[in-house]
Parts: sequence; C-alpha cells; structure tokens
Amino acid sequence: MSTAETGTTGTGTTGTGTPASRGDVGGEVVLDARGLARRYPAGRSGLRRRTVSAVDGVDLRLRAGEVLGVVGESGCGKSTLARMLVGLERPDAGTLSYRGTDVTRMGRAEHGVMRRGVQMVFQDPYASLDPRMTVEQVVTEPLAAARTGSRATRRQRAGELLELVGLSAGMLGRYPHQFSGGQRQRIGIARGLALEPSVLVCDEPVSALDVSVQAQVVNLLGRLRDELGLAVVFIAHDLSVVRHVADRVAVMYLGRLAEVGDAEPVFERPAHPYTRALLSASPSVDRTQRGRLGRREVLRGEPPSPADPPSGCRFRTRCPLAVEECSTDVPLLRRARGDADERLAACHRAEVLLGG
Repeated sequence: MSTAETGTTGTGTTGTGTPASRGDVGGEVVLDARGLARRYPAGRSGLRRRTVSAVDGVDLRLRAGEVLGVVGESGCGKSTLARMLVGLERPDAGTLSYRGTDVTRMGRAEHGVMRRGVQMVFQDPYASLDPRMTVEQVVTEPLAAARTGSRATRRQRAGELLELVGLSAGMLGRYPHQFSGGQRQRIGIARGLALEPSVLVCDEPVSALDVSVQAQVVNLLGRLRDELGLAVVFIAHDLSVVRHVADRVAVMYLGRLAEVGDAEPVFERPAHPYTRALLSASPSVDRTQRGRLGRREVLRGEPPSPADPPSGCRFRTRCPLAVEECSTDVPLLRRARGDADERLAACHRAEVLLGG
C-alpha cells in the first residue's frame, strides 16, 4: 500500500506549501483517502478471471485551501482516482473520509452530504455540457437535484455564479454551442460551485483548451481557491501548469503513488526516477530546470500492462537505477535518508538519485 498524506511528511510534521502567496494550507483535513483501490474485469485467462488494477492502494490527505496536483502518464489511474474522490465510483478496497466521516460505508441518502461537499470539473467542456440545456439549466441542475431554493432563487444563484467565473448573467438563456471552449469550461466550473462545495476535483480541466486560454482558466481556479477557501485536486499532464497552481504534487505510475510532497522540492530535486524522467521529457520545463536535472532521461521500453504489472517496484522495468531489490520488494513511500524536504518517494534508490 502506498502511504502519503498531503499535508504531512514521513515524520508527521505539517507542510505549508510552496510560495507564501498560495496561503495557509495547514487547516482542516477535508478528504482523507486510505488504501484506495479500484479494479476492473479484464476477461479470463483459462479458468482464472483477470482484473486490471486502475488504482492500487493510494493514500492521500487533502487540507482546506490546498491545491494538490496529480500527474502521470495516460492510463496511470489519475481519472479513476478522481471519480472515487467525488463518489462517482466506489473503491473495491480502502476508505475515503470527508471531514472525518467514512463515506465508503454510507448509504445512498447519507452519501448525498459528501456529494454536496465534493464536486467535479470534467476534462472536455464540449462533452460535459448537455447541448439541449440552457446555461441556466446547466448551472442550476445541481441545485434542482438537491431541491435547494425556488426556481427564482436558483436562477439568481446561477447569475451570481456566472459573474463569479467571469461571465455575464445575461448569458443564462444561451446554449453551450454559443460559447468558446474556455467559456464552456467556466460554465462547468460555475456548475461545480453551485452547491458551495469544500473540494473541487478538476480532471484535466485545461487539456482540451487552446494554450492561450489555459492560463485564464488556471488563474480563475487560483482566484476561486483564494476567495472561497476551496481545496482543489488538480489533475493535469502539463507539468508547467501543475507547478504554477499546486501547493503539493502527487506523481502516479501504474496505479500507485511514486512521489508526493511540496511542489518546489518535487520539481527542483525529484526523489523518484520516474518523476525525474517526466520533468526531463516535458517541453515546458525551463532551461535552468533542465540544467539542474542534467541530460534528458529516455525511458526504455513501454509501460507494462496494468493487468500484469511487474513484481516489486512497478517502474523497475524502465528504471535506469533498478537493482535486484527492486524486483523483489515493493517500495513504500518514505522520506529518503538525509532529505530535509517535505516529500516522500516510493523508491529503494532515492538516496542514490538525490546524491547524484
């Protein structure tokens, strides 16, 4: 099982995030995931039923006002983790607590409390909005489902939410096809805020947008975090975006956490070979960052099948530092010896990487 708490270190000390302008993230724990696992059927091999572990034993702790960036290759389990965090999928193992209450053991009626507090912004603003619904209907749909207020008060609330995300209340009668991609994503964010959640889970919220629009949406999320005190789980492929917005970063590989910690130490001095390779391969990493990391890391081979992951460390088949121990012992998230940074890495060779 992976062991990482976004907000604590291996010794239990509280972290405060990176730049001071990002605010205090040492507050109440709003989401606490322990050993989350999600498996899907993958046919049969002879008489044996096969499964794919999309997420396999992930622990995460999210505090009020914190932005947690989740990064990793396609297929590593980021979106599955996001769906479990918002309650769209139930884990096959592990627990998820919202404000101290284990929601994995709740019934359907009780689960509604968590649904109000944790909302999601989806990746594709073209697919996530019903083209037959007006903006008013889209934004007020969560309020109507929760039976909150009258139609008039819901309409007023929808206008306020549009203004909050940088649109005009006069747009309530329009349809999604009348908006640009960035405007549609703002509408999706307004819908996510309708029930005044404590947590906003954003699954690749800018990947479908033009580069010129991405910064606007990222800055909007940062402003909403500051104004509303939201905790945000921000899933993205673009490492430069994550570095800009996140207080802490969790790096996933093949369903497990490879590294987690404060954003600056993870980006400046990664303690896991996979994190280092991701940073090295990113075209967005600046020249000085590339210089600190050395030459570009070229990973050998292809990612293993989630249906048949390698023994021991799942990254070992592509890792330039792998030794025999990596094939026999599953590495647990830990602080490397001598590492003073607020970060944990699941790597037997972390000390070698940090010392090299």
